[in-house]
Amino acid sequence: MVGPVGVLTANRYRCLVVEHSLAQRHVFLRMVRFADIDSQGHVNNVRFFDYLEDARWGMLHVDPYKAGEPPFKGLVVTRHEIDYLRPLGLRAEPVRVESWVTEISPVRFTLKYEILDDDELYVTATSKLVAYDAERAAPRRLTEDEMAYLKRFA
Repeated sequence: MVGPVGVLTANRYRCLVVEHSLAQRHVFLRMVRFADIDSQGHVNNVRFFDYLEDARWGMLHVDPYKAGEPPFKGLVVTRHEIDYLRPLGLRAEPVRVESWVTEISPVRFTLKYEILDDDELYVTATSKLVAYDAERAAPRRLTEDEMAYLKRFA
């Protein structure tokens, strides 16, 4: 989905904060697998983190690679927050995992997600990610290309 970008402001921590964004969302289609279903007949709460990871991998690695752009390298998740709104059962149609960026700073950014279909919203979630240099075992700055890519979804 594409819409107008909301108001972008920089806070005292030099973060780009998006207020009321209708910006482009990354859309990842995810099939509900039998292995995702728990004894109560719906997707187990922990399995939703797999949905978020698959969408994040598509957004930050697969899609840039397919477009001839460098994929993100060296990211770590520092926080996940998730709200379960409705049970999601086994089904033939995929659900959409829509992702967008709500905050960008020189070394970290925040992704928001919705797991939904045309009729229902099942989950909302947030992940905080930090750019990381594995050789130095320390945070690193996001590259100009990474910042520009993230701003497309802010």
